[in-house]
Amino acid sequence: MIVVVDTNILISAVMKDSVKRRILLFSGLEFVCPEAIVRELRKYKQEILDKSGMTGNDFDSVLERILDNMALIPDGDIEAHRTEAEKIMSRIDLSDAPFIAAALDIPDSIIWSDDRHFEEQRGVRVVKTEQLFKMFCKT
Repeated sequence: MIVVVDTNILISAVMKDSVKRRILLFSGLEFVCPEAIVRELRKYKQEILDKSGMTGNDFDSVLERILDNMALIPDGDIEAHRTEAEKIMSRIDLSDAPFIAAALDIPDSIIWSDDRHFEEQRGVRVVKTEQLFKMFCKT
């Protein structure tokens, strides 16, 4: 199973040593993320530093450790599913269409997100941290 990681999960795992970070680093699951999301995360680095109290070096180190356990999906790879993803998310949150497109592009994948609005769509399977943790504990 391949797990598409949502922005909120990635930001949370970078900001705090938590269950989310441990799942990303130690579960052995296969994680992917649209590369545009990582660019966005780096764009907001200073804001994340201000909120978390991390140093720039800590941020860079943690992010790189997490990214070592995650494949980045090039923007072009999910373009074929963008229209369908935007249709699915049109009345919910268009900014999350890249995650839907990534999940549509990768057979048998799931999205990992704690955002409730993903529950409003029926295009792809979404799991919350608690569910993924239960999966992780079984491995």
